[in-house]
This record gives sequence, structure tokens and C-alpha cells, in this order.
Amino acid sequence: MSASNEILTSRAVDRVDVKAFLVLAKPEITLMVMISAGVASLLASDSFRFVVLIHSVLGTGLLAAGVAALNQYLERDVDSRMRRTLRRPLPAGELTPRQALVFGIAISVAGMLYVFLLLNTLTALVGLLTLISYLFIYTPLKTRTRLCTFLGAFPGAAPVLMGWSATTNSLSAEAWALYVILFLWQFPHFYAIGWLYREDYARAGMLMLPSVDENDERTTFRLILIVTQLLIVASLLFGFISQTGILYLCSAEILGIGFYYFAYRAYSSRSKRAAKCLLHASVIYLPLLYLFMILDRLNL
Repeated sequence: MSASNEILTSRAVDRVDVKAFLVLAKPEITLMVMISAGVASLLASDSFRFVVLIHSVLGTGLLAAGVAALNQYLERDVDSRMRRTLRRPLPAGELTPRQALVFGIAISVAGMLYVFLLLNTLTALVGLLTLISYLFIYTPLKTRTRLCTFLGAFPGAAPVLMGWSATTNSLSAEAWALYVILFLWQFPHFYAIGWLYREDYARAGMLMLPSVDENDERTTFRLILIVTQLLIVASLLFGFISQTGILYLCSAEILGIGFYYFAYRAYSSRSKRAAKCLLHASVIYLPLLYLFMILDRLNL
């Protein structure tokens, strides 16, 4: 092989590695985590504090990326048995387990140091508890109990607590009300995913659905409907706790009714099409709710 060909091959490998590490960090989920932390930071502040906002978003994002990488390291064998995860960097052989482990630890440690040194101890403590509960409680319980989704929702909603504490160095009732919204939102979102890929999860021994029988559609969709109702209530209660204006309350009610429509359709038809629509609706609902929270706080 000529020198020029070796250089081209080396560059191609580098590009593949960079892309593989990026995928390992789950950029879509990490972005949503950063948005949640940023929204909480903005809502917690009486005045716009750009530096604190950037630190809370970046610090939370680093931790989320590190947790995502370590999660894939721990679940590499399970991922190799599911079609939807077969192309992830570890099952696909794009990265070695050692590379993923080192990357995940490095990013997680960097995130913890970033939050501790540039923000405050409370935010670092929330981040550490989130990392531990997600990796060492939620992740192993996915193959052991059907309560795993419920338990995983606790660290899953932690980004708003990190964003809030990053700004105020405290956790008020408003912060916990915001936490409840994100906590409840996860159930229709992840149960829709779990039902759509139920055969895949069953093949890998993952107990993501709430019923003993993976084909018991009624239990899953009944829970989706109930939790969606609770989510609407929580979103309205947030308005009263945080004393928002009419803009947020009306928007939360309209968005809640729209979200409930898709949840009810999924409950009624129990079809893949309806479940996919519900999944897409959940991805639209949360950012829009965040947007109206901020617009209301800015009195726009």
C-alpha cells in the first residue's frame, strides 16, 4: 500500500471513530437533557444569567453523554440481541468495550468536575446520584423487574433539578413541580417505544412493558392513558405553584388535550400507527410546553 493510500485509510478510520463516539453519547437524548436543564435554569433565574445557563447546560450534557456511553457499555450484550440496537457502535464492532468504557468514564468525570467546580456542590450531588441510580439501579433492573421503567423515570427527570440548582443552589417547590412533569412525561413516551419494539425487547430479555405478558396491550395502553391524565394535571398545577400567567395555563391545557387525544387513540386502537403517532406527539409536546413556560416567564 502506498503512503497516500495509508493516509487516506487512516483518515477514514478516524472519521468512523469520531462518528462512533458521537453515537455512543446518544446525541438526541443528550440534547433533550440539555434542553431540560437549560429551561429549568432559565425558569429559576429572576434575571438572565448567560454564564450560569451555559455552565448548567454543558455540565449536564457532559454527564448525560457519559452516562449514555457507560449504559451502552453495560448493555452491549443485550444490544447485540436486538434489531433496533444491533447497529450501535459496540454490537457493530466499531468500538471496543475498552474504548467505550474509557470514553464513558472520562466524559462522566469531566462532567462531574465541570459541575462541581463551575456551579455548586448541590448540582454535583444531584448529578452523581443520577449517574449512580441510572447505571447501577435502572440499567441492571431492565432484565429483572417490570418496575424498571418506573425506577428509571427518577434519574430520567433529574436534568431539571440540575438546571434549577445550578442557578439557585437550592430546590424549591417550583423545581419539584417541574420535575414531576418530566417524570410523568417519560411513561407515555417510553411505553410507546416499548410496545412498538416489544418483540425485540422480549428476545433480549428486557422487561420494559408493565405487564407479565408482553402481548397484554390493554395494561400498557391503560397506563399510558392514566399517566397522560396525571401529566395534564401536573402541568396545570405547575402553573399555580409557579404563579404563571394566562399564556402558560392556556397553552398547557391545549397541549394537554392534544397529547391526550393521541394517547386515547393509541388506547382505543392499540395499533402500531397510533403508537408511533403518540411517540411523535410526546416528542413535540414537551419542547412546546417548555417554550410556553419560558415565553410566559418573559411576559411575551
